[in-house]
Amino acid sequence: MAPVIRPAAPGDLPRLLEIYNDEVLHGAATFDLEPKTLAERQVWFDAHNVDHHPLYVSEEAGVVTGYVSLSPYREKAAFDPTVELSIYIDRAWRGKGVATALMAHALAEARRDARTHHVISVITAGNEASIRLHERFGFVPCGTLPEVGYKFGRYWDVVHYCLIV
Repeated sequence: MAPVIRPAAPGDLPRLLEIYNDEVLHGAATFDLEPKTLAERQVWFDAHNVDHHPLYVSEEAGVVTGYVSLSPYREKAAFDPTVELSIYIDRAWRGKGVATALMAHALAEARRDARTHHVISVITAGNEASIRLHERFGFVPCGTLPEVGYKFGRYWDVVHYCLIV
């Protein structure tokens, strides 16, 4: 059964925080080092589902299993047509098609919105599942920044993946 993909609602925020903070504590997909508070994530949440910066969740049997967001790429007006895609999946739901469904939905919406021209993802090098997902949807590598993050006692490269929609 395919997940239901829908815009995130305020009541989803605690679950989104739980998914994100699990990655903060146990993964390298984000370079945050300390878990976020509900108040901190509220600011992030409030910046979405306005303009061309949607936030979608996947839901199965009433459980939010992951989310995808299109956020401002940089805070300069000339970058407005470019968005940064972030996708996080609950560990128990990885490998079950949730990321594919979220990615397909977010990119379809980006293509429908004339304000969005370019989608960029910043991926920690070595995250092969994320790289394969992006490549399946036509993203191409557009630059590597070596050793820009330090987490779990080591330096990490990040790879930018780009898609003009």
